[in-house]
Amino acid sequence: ELGLYGFEATLIPVLSFEFVSLESLFEKLSQPDSYGGLVVSSPRALEAIKICLKDNSKNEAWSKSLKQKWNTKPAYVVGKATASLVEEIGLVPQGEKSGNAEKLAEYICSREKPSSSALLFPCGALKREVLPTALREKGIPLESLTVYQTTQHADLQESLSSYFSKQGIPASIVFFSPSGVKFCLQPIQKLLGDFSNQIKFAAIGPTTAEAMEAAGIPVSCSAESPTPQDLAAGIQKALRSQNC
Repeated sequence: ELGLYGFEATLIPVLSFEFVSLESLFEKLSQPDSYGGLVVSSPRALEAIKICLKDNSKNEAWSKSLKQKWNTKPAYVVGKATASLVEEIGLVPQGEKSGNAEKLAEYICSREKPSSSALLFPCGALKREVLPTALREKGIPLESLTVYQTTQHADLQESLSSYFSKQGIPASIVFFSPSGVKFCLQPIQKLLGDFSNQIKFAAIGPTTAEAMEAAGIPVSCSAESPTPQDLAAGIQKALRSQNC
């Protein structure tokens, strides 16, 4: 998508993920009657479910009966990437146009009744409290289960140093998550030195933009929705404004 605007994009992996509590996750997935639905706010949580289903006996149980039972309940998702992964395991996603946790919480609250069965929420250890808090305030029960932990990618420092030594200072740097900001901030600032004011910093959405601002990074653009198209258009507009 960035290439369509004439940009050359380099992707540097920032995060590594370790999956945890997968037996507990499948145990809960095996009890669809105990829950009012599923909430998935990241592709990583879906990856955890898919890892569970790689086991032949679990996959068979899912295909024979569990999938159909979960399909009688809503599967709430935060965006298109998560929605497509939900479809891959045979469920029908709802709320994919939300784009962030705040809007997804609003969507869920408009459809769920207080004191109904709990929604199952597989999530990461670094999850924000926006969605759980919003649902709790409306009396909608949510059962969270941490299924992955986020750490810094082992090659991050080396990848960044290699990029800067070969390519020089980039026109724009894009962050895709608050965790990305956290792990990248110091090495990038060290490599940029006094050149940071020449760079357009972009965010995939409002949550990441907030994390950037809190870290003292000026946000030149935030994608209107978390899609490649909106991100590319936002970066192009930000760079054009400075004739980069």
